[in-house]
Amino acid sequence: MSQNVVLSLFPGADLLGRGFEQAGYCVVRGPDTLLGQDIFSFWPASHTFEGIIGGPPCQDFSRARRRPPTGYGVTMLQEYTRCVTAAAADWWLLENVPGVPDIHIAGFVTQRFNLFASEFGLRQRRNRSFQFGSRDGRKLVLLRGTQSQKLLPAALATDGQFGRRTFAEMCELQGLPRSFDLPGLSRSAKFRAVGNGVPVPMAYAVALAIRERGAVTVRLCACDCGRPVTGRALTATAACRKRMERRRAASRLAQSRFPAQSRLPASSQPG
Repeated sequence: MSQNVVLSLFPGADLLGRGFEQAGYCVVRGPDTLLGQDIFSFWPASHTFEGIIGGPPCQDFSRARRRPPTGYGVTMLQEYTRCVTAAAADWWLLENVPGVPDIHIAGFVTQRFNLFASEFGLRQRRNRSFQFGSRDGRKLVLLRGTQSQKLLPAALATDGQFGRRTFAEMCELQGLPRSFDLPGLSRSAKFRAVGNGVPVPMAYAVALAIRERGAVTVRLCACDCGRPVTGRALTATAACRKRMERRRAASRLAQSRFPAQSRLPASSQPG
């Protein structure tokens, strides 16, 4: 298995992969519809990549969606899971909107957390959800900055359609040079490719956290957000405590609905 070599699925303009390249990874890009390619016919080489990264299409899980889910989003999550299993990598990272379902892949311990673009020096309201799975179970320590109060609306793929900002402004908000371009694509396609991406500084921070996860030994927040805690604290922020309360409430609800299953020994629980 090649260390520091990662496979990027659903890359598009691959802002996520660019952040990993800045952190010293060699990124191999998988198939993408921008190039007329098909994930269904793609089979990654086994035991070749240290990690798998990717952001499957998120429209079905977005709060801004105005139509019923198509089912395509779930299908793409299944394809991502298939590729991770086939690649047999050490870890995987999935990025999406906060409404995406939890992903569980056999053999991996999963950590889920949200990040805001403003925590990494960008002037936009952008909230992205990440799920990180590792075979060794070591969690990520995510060092965030302070969120600024003077923020612009999130950079969206539809900005070009409504003329809310220029493409150069979109690139700047996503951590790209204002001169960045995607030759050969239409204006709307450029906005979609950059607007759907992970802000590059955010991707860079996550990539560094993955590289350094074995060297950092701190106690982490119980909600899996990756924030360090000290003393007797179990959670890092008020939002973390609310998140834990929601999880406990959901667990109690599940036990009330399926009491027989909740009493099964751990080894008998369905996978």
